[in-house]
Amino acid sequence: MFDDPIPQLDTELVDLPSADKLGIEMTSIHKPRILLLYGSTRERSFSRLLVEEAARLLEHFGAEARIFNPSGLPLPDDAPDDHPRVNELRELMLWSEGQVWCSPERHGSMSAVFKAQIDWVPLAMGAVRPTQGKTLAVMQVCGGSQSFNVVNQLRVLGRWMRMFTIPNQSSVPKAYMEFDDNGRMKPSPFYDRVVDVMEELVKFTLLLRDRQDYLVDRYSERKESAEQLMKRVNQRSI
Repeated sequence: MFDDPIPQLDTELVDLPSADKLGIEMTSIHKPRILLLYGSTRERSFSRLLVEEAARLLEHFGAEARIFNPSGLPLPDDAPDDHPRVNELRELMLWSEGQVWCSPERHGSMSAVFKAQIDWVPLAMGAVRPTQGKTLAVMQVCGGSQSFNVVNQLRVLGRWMRMFTIPNQSSVPKAYMEFDDNGRMKPSPFYDRVVDVMEELVKFTLLLRDRQDYLVDRYSERKESAEQLMKRVNQRSI
């Protein structure tokens, strides 16, 4: 996606995540697939600029990154499920192994633009759960002083979507001061934190990759499936 340099990054200090370093063997050898969502359609959207910096880092860490542009996505339930933009979003959800969510803080909360994207994604699409078991990193941009309202809300939302939210997070205060005229994030402790978060996300995504199905295998769902199977057997025997 990006082939430009990352001048803010001291590459000699970067630890490139790998299965070997984690001490695991993987049956899947493709790059970690990470979907990035942001919460503003402004021409100069700082949540988008932060996501773009995150995507550059993810690719440097060996992941495949894709960014969803929310412009043109209809309001939830204001269009049919087969709307092209809704289909695009849901297909990316299924494609991803991990995700990055980034929203500006508006009135002390995540933006409506961001929440609308999540509200288009059901917990289940037929027999497939599009977000369950995937890793998640959360970030926010602030117009004023540093706040953690949005990242806290995104953690709740990620938990509701049955995702594994990593411990680290990023909150960038006075975001308009942290990016240059070319839309690149300036070197700072806030940028270093974004590096930390993306490095951690790739590590956790690799760690959980071949274990997700087992980790989210639940007694209640096994019981429900067994009851449905028994019901079908009984119906056929009548």
